[in-house]
Amino acid sequence: MRREDAVVLIPSLHPDEKLGIYVADLLAHGFHRVVVVDDGSGPDYAPLFEALKVHPECTVLGYPANQGKGFALKHGMRHILEACPDCPGVVTADSDGQHTAEDCLRVAQAMLEHPDRLVLGSRDLSLPDVPPKSRAGNRLTSFFFMLLYGHWLGDTQTGLRGISSALMPRMLEVPGSRFEYEMNVLIHCSGWNVGFEKVPIATIYLDANAGTHFRPFQDSARIYRLLFANFFKFASASALSTLLDHGLFNILERWLLPSLVRWVVPSQFPFISLVLPATAIARLCSALFNYRVNRQFVFRLEKSRGALLRYVALATLVMLASAFLVDATAHALGMDAGLAKIIVDSALFFINYRIMKAWVFPQPVLKDQSK
Repeated sequence: MRREDAVVLIPSLHPDEKLGIYVADLLAHGFHRVVVVDDGSGPDYAPLFEALKVHPECTVLGYPANQGKGFALKHGMRHILEACPDCPGVVTADSDGQHTAEDCLRVAQAMLEHPDRLVLGSRDLSLPDVPPKSRAGNRLTSFFFMLLYGHWLGDTQTGLRGISSALMPRMLEVPGSRFEYEMNVLIHCSGWNVGFEKVPIATIYLDANAGTHFRPFQDSARIYRLLFANFFKFASASALSTLLDHGLFNILERWLLPSLVRWVVPSQFPFISLVLPATAIARLCSALFNYRVNRQFVFRLEKSRGALLRYVALATLVMLASAFLVDATAHALGMDAGLAKIIVDSALFFINYRIMKAWVFPQPVLKDQSK
């Protein structure tokens, strides 16, 4: 297949005359199938969408009320899967002129060469004409995505993406109807062990990105809620396990074990320390609780052969690493051991999350459904 066989999918809300120019440019560069989704723009914009129908290669879809970019993308992909079953995949592009036809061709080519990966058109956001808010927002999400999911994506908010026909059915399963959908796609692909193929593209911001429909507060909140959702579950599981550990220790050390020892060896009771057995029992119970919650609630893995052994091995390694690094940090920096432990254990907490996600509770590899 040729790269021009890919379908260009354009979600559009309240477009201007640039949309018609852009569609004509895509067709002039060889694409022979373009699908535009009118995301409830309203009757005032109907003439702009009607004008696109002069091109027989362009299909215009739509619905009355605005539903969001994610909804529009999924609506378009459903249509393409049904109407164009022979296409190698889609190239999603924005309608505001930020994505050139040449870059669409490059993304389509990368999609043909890497059908098992999500192709991302990546802008150079260090350029001086990039709006400061866009640069800062992208760098922040890139940092946290790397920290939590293990992939450095320099442009997490790019709308120019290549999705092969093998991956499209799974993209329809990804939740989200507005701008958060695109971040959710990255998160789900990371969980499915779908790789990312980054293609450098032109960095174009028209009128300081004044035409964007991105709502800074509402849409950013949705994106970061998704980005941190699983990590917060992991942190909650750890907090509950800590509370269980301390609660069980106090119950065992103060009441249950003393009652048992008084009954078994009453004469020796005053001389027996109950701290060690209480600690061991409480830690075992809280660790088993933490393992179960992480497997079923955080990482949602029904079955994973050897997961418990891997969990025990990781917990042991983290404990040893904490002891060594706290001691080394305290001596090297002349720091109080308590402060060093807070710093070291905070860093290890993120590392522990990444290893647990990738090794202890690995998600099954996404299979090619086209076979």
